[in-house]
Amino acid sequence: MRFAVPLIPATLVRRYKRFLADVILPSSEEITAHVANPGAMTGLAAPGTRVWLSKSDDPKRKLPYAWELAEVDFGSGVECVGVDTAYPNRLVHEALLAERIPECAGYPSLRREVRYGENSRVDFLLEGVGRPVCYLEVKNVHLMRTPGLAEFPDSVTARGARHMQELAAMADAGARAVVLFLIQIGSATRFAPAADIDPAYAASLEAARVRGVEALAYTCAVTTEGIVVDRRVPIVAASAG
Repeated sequence: MRFAVPLIPATLVRRYKRFLADVILPSSEEITAHVANPGAMTGLAAPGTRVWLSKSDDPKRKLPYAWELAEVDFGSGVECVGVDTAYPNRLVHEALLAERIPECAGYPSLRREVRYGENSRVDFLLEGVGRPVCYLEVKNVHLMRTPGLAEFPDSVTARGARHMQELAAMADAGARAVVLFLIQIGSATRFAPAADIDPAYAASLEAARVRGVEALAYTCAVTTEGIVVDRRVPIVAASAG
């Protein structure tokens, strides 16, 4: 995925009301940018952080600037981290079409946002003759509190726990069920559920895996040019913080 327009550097003043951030442009002008991220953004939103923005020419947009990347040093040098939680599904879609996720390759039919369970939509439904249907759920990851260790979630997610339960029900019924943690941090070498932040989610993930849900974690290569799915990393025991 390449950014549609060249990104603009800026300095973060503050992030507030979840979807707003005040930043200072290179011209010294202070503006408000949209933040497409409802989470805590732990470690990404400290005042003074260098950020990268896109700017839309759409006159209907109230906030033409959008926060795309944050520059963070997790211990191995400054790197760009993707902050937009809408991008992982787009990135995984591109990777599935290019068969860059071998564990989910070989399905000729791919549908998005398909209703299933009691009241949910699965991100991707993969189908192929002679193969069990595959329910694929994607989770955005951009939390790193220990160098190399990516974690999810960064705040309590009752919705995420429900998704694990519904994926487990699909596995019980004989389908494939997969949760893919997409890490928008290139330096990640492993992944763990953040049990100290949301013990209920960590427990639901573990219970789902016992019932047959497959868990995958993939990093992204993140630059100011764009973001692409990169490589698989191991999933390790739940973090205690």
